[in-house]
Amino acid sequence: MPELKLHNSLTRRKERFEPLDANNVRLYVCGPTVYDLAHLGNARAVVVFDLLARLLRRLYPRVTYVRNITDVDDKINARAAESGEPIAAITARTAADFHADMAALGVLPPDVEPRATDHIGEMIVLIERLIASGHAYAAEGHVLFAVASFPGYGRLSGHSPEELLAGARVDVAPYKRDPGDFVLWKPSTPDLPGWDSPWGRGRPGWHIECSAMSWRYLGESFDVHGGGQDLIFPHHENERAQSCCAFPHSRFARTWLHNGMLLINGEKMSKSLGNFLTVRDVLGRAPGEAVRLLLLRAHYRGTLDFTDVALAEARKDLDRWYRALEHSPAELGEVPPAVLEALCDDLNTPQAIAAMHGLADAALAGNIAASAGLRAAGALMGLLQAEPAAWFRGGEADTAAIEAAIAERLAARKARDFARADAIRKELAEHGVLLEDGPKGTTWRRA
Repeated sequence: MPELKLHNSLTRRKERFEPLDANNVRLYVCGPTVYDLAHLGNARAVVVFDLLARLLRRLYPRVTYVRNITDVDDKINARAAESGEPIAAITARTAADFHADMAALGVLPPDVEPRATDHIGEMIVLIERLIASGHAYAAEGHVLFAVASFPGYGRLSGHSPEELLAGARVDVAPYKRDPGDFVLWKPSTPDLPGWDSPWGRGRPGWHIECSAMSWRYLGESFDVHGGGQDLIFPHHENERAQSCCAFPHSRFARTWLHNGMLLINGEKMSKSLGNFLTVRDVLGRAPGEAVRLLLLRAHYRGTLDFTDVALAEARKDLDRWYRALEHSPAELGEVPPAVLEALCDDLNTPQAIAAMHGLADAALAGNIAASAGLRAAGALMGLLQAEPAAWFRGGEADTAAIEAAIAERLAARKARDFARADAIRKELAEHGVLLEDGPKGTTWRRA
C-alpha cells in the first residue's frame, strides 16, 4: 500500500499523513451557506474533498467525514428580507438544491452533515470557555475574540496580525478592544433569528459555528480540515485560534488542505463580469461526470480554468473510457498501482488521469485486466459510474428528443419521403448520434 502524503497549509510542505487514530480517520470540511444555488467554485471544493474521503476509505478501515451546513448567516437574512420568503423555506430549498447538484457530480454524502442552528448550545459553551480563559470578552451585547491573546494567530495564513489587519476590511466598532478582534456572538433585533444566551438574545458569528460542530463530532483534535483557499483568512485562521484557545492542550486540525481558485475562461468568476456559473447552469450543458472530470483534471492546489472547450474535452475523454469498457465484463479489479500511487501523492489527479488513459489504451486493444483496472480506478475517482450503453444514450431529455426524431424518420420512410428521412439521419449525426437500421428496427448510439 503506498504511503499517503498531503500538503499541509499550516506547515507549507508535503507531509506523510499519520492519523491520530488509524482505526478512525476524522475529516472536517466547510460546507455551503444555504441562501443560493451552488456555483462552480463551491463544486470544486466539494468534489476535491469527496475524492479525499474516497481515498481515505480505501486506505483506512473507518473514516468520519463531517461537512456542515451554515443555515444562520447574514447573507441568508438579507435574502429573506429581499425576497419576502421565510428563512426556513430558503434554507430548506437551497440545501435540497445543493444535495441534488452534488449528487449529479457523483459526490457521496458525508458521514455527518450538521446544521449550525442545531448546535447553538455547543457554540455558547465554547464562547463561555473563551471568556473564562481570557481569550474573549463581552461588550454591548457582543462577544469578541481577543486576537492578541493567541500568540499563534496568523500562522495558518502566514502573516502577522498587523499584516492581516492592513489587508483586511474589518469593522472597527467602538466596542472592540482591538480592530482585529472578531465576533463570536452578536445581538439580534426582533426581526432576525436569535437565541437566548448569557449575553442576551442573539446569534453566532460565522467562525464559531465550525469550531463547535467539528468539536461535537470529531473531538478537540482531529486529522484533516479542508476548504477552499479563500477560507484560509479569516475563516480558518479564526477557527484555529478560537479552538486552540478553548482547548489549550489540543492541536485542533493537524493537517489543513485548501483547494485553489477556479477561473472561467481565464477570468475570476463574478456576477459583474457576467461569467458567474452555477452547477445547475453547467449541468444543462454536459453530464455530471464530465463536469466532475474537468474539476479533477487540474491538481487541487492549482488554479483551474473552466472553459466550454475543456468541458467538451472531458466529455470526449469519458466517451473513450466508456468505449474501452463497452465489451468487457462489468467487474471491478484492483485499483492499479499507478492510479493509487498518484492519488496518495497529495491527490495528484492529473497523473492518475494519465494512468487511466493508459488503461483505456490497453482495454481498447482487448486487455480485459486493463478494463477491470479502469473500472476500479473510475470507482475510486467517482467516475465511470454508469453502464456504457446508458452513458452513450445520454440523459432522459436527450433520449426523448432522439426517440422523437427516430419516430419522425420512420414515418417519413413509410410515406416514402426518403429525402426527409435522410435529412433526419444527417441532423442526428451532426449532433453525434448514429442510427443503425436492422431487422428489429432502428437503434442508436452516440459517436
